[in-house]
Amino acid sequence: MKKYLTLVVIAGALATASFSAWSVQSLTDNTDTSQLRAAGTVSASGASNLDDLQAKLAEKARQEGAKGFVVNSASGDNHMYGTATIYK
Repeated sequence: MKKYLTLVVIAGALATASFSAWSVQSLTDNTDTSQLRAAGTVSASGASNLDDLQAKLAEKARQEGAKGFVVNSASGDNHMYGTATIYK
């Protein structure tokens, strides 16, 4: 029973962490950015795949107070890195 409770607590913590990273919206070509202005760039590295890289960029954009971001570049194999323009 104790192992089950520990597993539930860990799963809840991981779910909360992943949702906080997505509180910043990834913008696409179809997104209306007329109310937003470019406010700089962020970069991330050490991601194992594109989803992980996007999550890292989203977290950095959130820390900068951005409302959205657009990924500019992504490269690498097992240790991916990339940059994104943030919008406020």
